[in-house]
Amino acid sequence: MIDAVRLADASKRAWCLTQKVTRKRRATLRDVAQAAEVSVATVSRVLNAPATVSPITRERVEGAIDNLRFMRSPAARAINSGRTRAVAALVPTLDHAIFARFLGAMETRLGELGLSLLVATTGGDPDLEERKAWGLVEIGAEGLIVSGVSHSTGLDRLADRHDLPIVATSFFDPDATMPTIGYDNRAVARTALDHLTALGHRRIGVIHGPLEGNDRTQARLDALKASSDRAQLSFHAGDLGVGGGCRATAAALALPDRPTALLCLSDVIALGAMFELQRAGLGIPGDMSVIGIDDLSWSKHSAPGLTSVSLPVSEMGAEAAAALASWIETQERPDHRILSHLLVPRGSTGPPSGV
Repeated sequence: MIDAVRLADASKRAWCLTQKVTRKRRATLRDVAQAAEVSVATVSRVLNAPATVSPITRERVEGAIDNLRFMRSPAARAINSGRTRAVAALVPTLDHAIFARFLGAMETRLGELGLSLLVATTGGDPDLEERKAWGLVEIGAEGLIVSGVSHSTGLDRLADRHDLPIVATSFFDPDATMPTIGYDNRAVARTALDHLTALGHRRIGVIHGPLEGNDRTQARLDALKASSDRAQLSFHAGDLGVGGGCRATAAALALPDRPTALLCLSDVIALGAMFELQRAGLGIPGDMSVIGIDDLSWSKHSAPGLTSVSLPVSEMGAEAAAALASWIETQERPDHRILSHLLVPRGSTGPPSGV
């Protein structure tokens, strides 16, 4: 009977405290302890080692926790364990579906491993990336996932100062200072070029996004320029988006000896190219072939379907997550890993007119 009365009294006190806490702040361990008439240490034992607390006391504490809607503080857990169990990904933008696929796969894999994901965008600016990286580490990120291998020296200092695991993605380079998990961007570009030249194209316009802060695009362009003996290539830069693809394609069409095919270094640019060709009254692929890189989900639904080089972005997100989590747990640096790309031919490419 005495225990029942104490439980009822504890429940009443918890209800009264709930009214105060609701008005002022979230409940703390001290609030729970006060409502249950136990010490803060006892509340902590109920949360972390319930078997060490008597059933009656445990029931009182659990009742107070429920009534006060108490939630454990991530900051407190981090202080006690030395772990936040959070990692961060820095990506150029969230505007394009390829990053959504990448981050989605990464978050799923991290969740399976008991880790949370923080995300920040950099706009491709190395200085902004560095500032955001420091900020993420200051709030507890235990490791970072970044895009590409070209970064400010400040990122290296951050890694050295905090012995911080950093994995680079969207790029494979066995000589890079940080582990790389991604694809060979040079080979990706050559695969697209091989497809067009095999169809008979010898005048090819290369449509690409900005180069500043984007070593992935630079590697693709370097590979194409090294293969310029196989075709007459013209290069046209634009913003990384549909509008940029439209404007760069208009510039390619204005050439006196215009290309018979457009090699676009991303699908979103290729979509802009297709829009511009249709606006100019040109048939695809009869008057102009178009190929992209990424193989975004809409590429097979465009009219005609867009030929594209499929990149393993979901696999890359999952692999990078697993590698970083293992590095954090074991302190063993992961190896570089190359992932395969695949040409997906569709209706947007064909032989040049008259061939």
